[in-house]
Amino acid sequence: MALKASSVDNRTRSTVSLCIVVGMCCFFYIIGAWQKSGFGKGDSIALEITKRTDCTVLPNLSFDTHNSKAGSSSSDLVSPVKKFKPCPDQYADYTPCQDQNRAMKFPRENMNYRERHCPAQKEKLHCLIPPPKGYVAPFPWPKSRDYVPFANCPYKSLTVEKAIQNWVQYEGNVFRFPGGGTQFPQGADKYIDQLASVIPIANGTVRTALDTGCGVASWGAYLLKRNVLAMSFAPRDSHEAQVQFALERGVPAVIGVLGTIKLPYPSRAFDMAHCSRCLIPWGANDGMYMMEVDRVLRPGGYWVLSGPPINWKVNYKGWQRTKKDLEAEQNRIEEIAELLCWEKVSEKGEMAIWRKRVNTESCPSRQDESTVQMCESTNPDDVWYKKMKACVTPLPDVKDESEVAGGAIKPFPGRLNAVPPRIANGLIPGVSSQAFQKDNKMWKKHVKAYSTVNKYLLTGRYRNIMDMNAGYGGFAAAIESPKSWVMNVVPTIAKMPTLGAVYERGLIGIYHDWCEAFSTYPRTYDLIHASGLFTLYKNKCSMEDVLLEMDRILRPEGAVIVRDDVDILTKVNSLAQGMRWNTKMVDHEDGPLVREKILYAVKQYWVGGNQTAVA
Repeated sequence: MALKASSVDNRTRSTVSLCIVVGMCCFFYIIGAWQKSGFGKGDSIALEITKRTDCTVLPNLSFDTHNSKAGSSSSDLVSPVKKFKPCPDQYADYTPCQDQNRAMKFPRENMNYRERHCPAQKEKLHCLIPPPKGYVAPFPWPKSRDYVPFANCPYKSLTVEKAIQNWVQYEGNVFRFPGGGTQFPQGADKYIDQLASVIPIANGTVRTALDTGCGVASWGAYLLKRNVLAMSFAPRDSHEAQVQFALERGVPAVIGVLGTIKLPYPSRAFDMAHCSRCLIPWGANDGMYMMEVDRVLRPGGYWVLSGPPINWKVNYKGWQRTKKDLEAEQNRIEEIAELLCWEKVSEKGEMAIWRKRVNTESCPSRQDESTVQMCESTNPDDVWYKKMKACVTPLPDVKDESEVAGGAIKPFPGRLNAVPPRIANGLIPGVSSQAFQKDNKMWKKHVKAYSTVNKYLLTGRYRNIMDMNAGYGGFAAAIESPKSWVMNVVPTIAKMPTLGAVYERGLIGIYHDWCEAFSTYPRTYDLIHASGLFTLYKNKCSMEDVLLEMDRILRPEGAVIVRDDVDILTKVNSLAQGMRWNTKMVDHEDGPLVREKILYAVKQYWVGGNQTAVA
């Protein structure tokens, strides 16, 4: 009987102890929520108590490289993890929407076959794209501008094809980029000096630039030290890996081409556009390509054309073309430029520079619109898979000839945190200046919280950064630094067309639909940020497909930050751990009662070589 009574007492004490522990956890949880709310005088005391009695078990997450110490993976799973296998090694540089085999099934006319042609759902890979053997972390900026590890991008063809033009040289186990180009074999710096003698590059007036047919993006690479941010693009063609080289160097670039569909950028986005022997037939198709440049060029912006046919009288023999052919081409370009009301401000050597007028009122030839085919679309930013047409995009109306159409923009960096003209002038429906300023303040707060978890965020460790749902560009503005750049992606299904405002802040970005693969090579981003993305795409396409695409474009040991509803993040967390990501979920900075949570992740280091892997 004594033994039985003792057993009952023990059970009673155990139950009481358990209730006390649970009660204490609940009590301190409430205190923690109270102190996070900002009310009461005992906030600092409550915060310390909450830290000491934290009932949430979170693993330590390492953001270090594999050369220092390995990270640990999360163990708080609520469901079995689906393990994704590596793809075969042949897919190491797979670009789903620019697949070479698929491209050959499309017409070559107007470069249609080099445009985006994405796989059907049943053709998508559901495996992890393997890094090549020997893959290593890129060199830190600015060394990465000049050197790329051979193992990361093992293609030597450009070192032979472009040897005399100083594009790239192979030296030991690295590629070296001397800064040369087809039109500037002596280096991009001297070439940019020549531009700067005409274009106001030094004072921040020119901040965003578009490089069409960029090669390995040396022009954009050397503009960076002058605080100019260039969006470079080139097709995936016989010049294997030119865009991949650019991104390995830490320079913004995407796979793209001027073909049959509009460029994925908003109207009036760029302060300067550039073509250095880019082989684009500017005079063809009734001037359609120049008209597309005009659409994305800001009023008062500059267009630079160097190489054929400029100064053809001197250079026609070296270009192996007839005088008649080159003269006709330049005459046609001049005619279209006049039609667009661009003013030719310089022609020296093989370089010509035109300037777009600041409004239609200051363009005498545009007063009679019967001579100009104007575009009928009421939304010049509606461009995703829309056919390019030979028509001129109208500018916003102005009150007099001195006013800049769409609104004047401050020189950079003043424009970064100023209210963008599109918002100030009510051109983005439902968005006020106050809402923009509130959003700006919020992202500074978010970034401060991010940096307490990922201590490398603001150090330059992450050079190439992507924001998958950029909004007004608040995240990019909050981390803006010469040490890094951000590709601000505005989803095509976003409620508001905000990408134009992003550009007006002196940032760059692109439209994209995340139900499809992004126009880049694998392993080209160091950090990916996604706020509200999975809620936005809920019931639109597979969460698994989006996460696999994130894994494709993320470097080994790259980082991910995802903000979303807790129920969404729980599913993301489970899938991410099956992709060899180490994860950690934390509360919103305003406390645990907020449904929005943050998931931090680091992609594990691994390379290909698994011959038994299947797609």
